[in-house]
Amino acid sequence: MQSHTIKIWAWVHKWSSLVCTVFMLLLCLTGLPLIFHHEIGHLLGTEVEAPAMPKDTPHASLDKVLDLARAQHPDRIVQFVSKSDETDDIWYVTMTHTPANTDDFRTVIVDARTTELLAPQLRFDEGFMWVMFKLHVDLFAGLPGKLFLGFMGLLLLVAIVSGVVLYAPFMRKLDFGTVRRDRTARVKWLDLHNLLGIVTLVWLFVVGATGMINTWADLVIKYWQHDQLSSVLAPYQGQPTVALAERAPVQQSLDAAMQQVPGSKLSFIAFPGTSYSSPHHNTVFLRGNEPLTSRLLHPVLVDAKTSAVTAAPQIPWYLTALLVSQPLHFGDYGGRAMQILWALLDIASIFVLGTGLYLWLRKGRTAAKPAAMTTSPQEATP
Repeated sequence: MQSHTIKIWAWVHKWSSLVCTVFMLLLCLTGLPLIFHHEIGHLLGTEVEAPAMPKDTPHASLDKVLDLARAQHPDRIVQFVSKSDETDDIWYVTMTHTPANTDDFRTVIVDARTTELLAPQLRFDEGFMWVMFKLHVDLFAGLPGKLFLGFMGLLLLVAIVSGVVLYAPFMRKLDFGTVRRDRTARVKWLDLHNLLGIVTLVWLFVVGATGMINTWADLVIKYWQHDQLSSVLAPYQGQPTVALAERAPVQQSLDAAMQQVPGSKLSFIAFPGTSYSSPHHNTVFLRGNEPLTSRLLHPVLVDAKTSAVTAAPQIPWYLTALLVSQPLHFGDYGGRAMQILWALLDIASIFVLGTGLYLWLRKGRTAAKPAAMTTSPQEATP
């Protein structure tokens, strides 16, 4: 590779790294506790467990669960109701003042068998993990914050690619993994930076790419609704959002959706007028039972008035990419071993980013010293 080409790649690597490094450090630091969010939730008391009962204990009607939740917060409406990935014995009812997206929500947790309150108003919008999550996802800035972090993720990918291009000519006279301990401190840190950068290359690229895709989630869902649901909703055009008093029992909508996709499990239900549904449907999101299919959602639109299935559209490729990228980003689908691996790689990435920043600052100081030595006394006098 010619020296001029190397200089161009070095310039690209330097500035793409410098611009994104501080934000990538923030994302790595906040992402570390999020890898163990379930375990930390148990320690903080924000994870609720259902009491032990026989496995064949029947579940109560979902409508009874919703009535109980509405009684706790009569001034709010139900946006979503969901079940966790670990058990079908708990309902999570998300309640807000408006059908629109908002951070002002309350979650009522109800035993699916006895309809007893397990947590009448557990707050997920406060505390340490909430702060870590918001900093990691959108910097407390909503969609603009997400898109900004997505751009930082793009710069990270540019920095990784340019770093790989530079690694070969840099190491052409050295064995792989060499750390020149007999040289200056800056050279040793540079070798460690390059070594760990190559070791974490694939992981950091995957996490950076999936993180960038995740920042587009709101826009992707809006496009999906416009692209695939417009024709489904054409017969409802001009009709207002179906009122609560006009809706059929939600349990009927759930039963109809489950019959539409046999062998599936419920992920969550979005109610009429909310961001994941239409003004006229209970949209039931189902998932598979296998490790991969459990992350892929299958939406079933059920008329909120009649409980008739209106449509069960196939998820397009771009929404599938989004759904797969989310668990891959946080490493929460492969058990404890994968969590530990993700955490170790995260810590290594923090080291790579930190040493990159250190090397740039150190280079600036080193360059400043010769300049100061060649300055005449007259020029140095203020």
